[in-house]
Amino acid sequence: MRLGVVGTGAVGARLARILAAAEGVESVAVCGRSPASAAEVVRAVPGTVPAGLGDLQRADAVVLATPSGTQWPMAVQLVRAGVAVVSVSGDPGEVRGLLALDATARERGVPVVLGAAFSPGLTCVLAAHAAGWFDTVVAVHVARQGTGGPACARRYHAALGRSAWVWLDGNWVRRRGGSGRELCWFPDPVGPADCYFGALAEPQLLIRLLPDAATITARRAADRQDRLTSHLPMLTPPYAEGGLGAVRVAVSGTLRGESAQRVLGVAHNPAAATAAVAATAVVSLAAGEARRSGAMGLAEALAPLSFLSALTERGITPVRFEGVGL
Repeated sequence: MRLGVVGTGAVGARLARILAAAEGVESVAVCGRSPASAAEVVRAVPGTVPAGLGDLQRADAVVLATPSGTQWPMAVQLVRAGVAVVSVSGDPGEVRGLLALDATARERGVPVVLGAAFSPGLTCVLAAHAAGWFDTVVAVHVARQGTGGPACARRYHAALGRSAWVWLDGNWVRRRGGSGRELCWFPDPVGPADCYFGALAEPQLLIRLLPDAATITARRAADRQDRLTSHLPMLTPPYAEGGLGAVRVAVSGTLRGESAQRVLGVAHNPAAATAAVAATAVVSLAAGEARRSGAMGLAEALAPLSFLSALTERGITPVRFEGVGL
């Protein structure tokens, strides 16, 4: 299979390395925001080649790993050329724009997979997997902690200053970014963190998957400085590489007439986890494993259990929270 990667940052460079080493991959075309950045990745990763739009349009599938808010124009051109697309963007506005490509993607017979990242991609797959344990799903609550590279850090910093849209009691409700404080426990060694509403994409992707759920929310971990400065540029430049992060997904519902809850999570470096999620998704699409053509979230496109099994082989291992009686 012939694959492409657009973006050479913390996620894109990792993606190129993972895909170049994957079984069955003939070549990986790399396109950066500048020729110099692509050339740097190509020099470091055997099996990759520098690429332009024409090269990407001849690929079987392409991952868009440029900063959120920049991916729609390239996605349009690739879909019109009949190329399967995987986007790692978690920006709600861009996700809505990419979903609007559904008719074109169906006409061309290709899948467009959205949010294939640590969050919202993996979080939605975990929610879909947990939902299978219930007769009826009532609520899904997602939380994330940590960021990947600089673009990811800026995106999630700004998310706290933007309105959040959450699904409450069967209706879309607007919440102020930085409100809705909730203490969330993430997998060890990350542990507990206060989390708040922000402009996150999980609710709009999960409602497509679980239309009968009464409540779907998403929060991100933040401290006082994050919340007070979210409407400003970051006071200090973000690190080139984020540290350990985590996601947590709590799904509640009914099982055999009784209320129940399942909580799943993952602790990992967000950039590395996003690269693994996107790599697993694009290889699956190139192999023809997508459930259908058109624009959709990751959990709609691929079978959750199979996807999680493949992701575990790449070192991303979900855990289940277990209650302990006292």
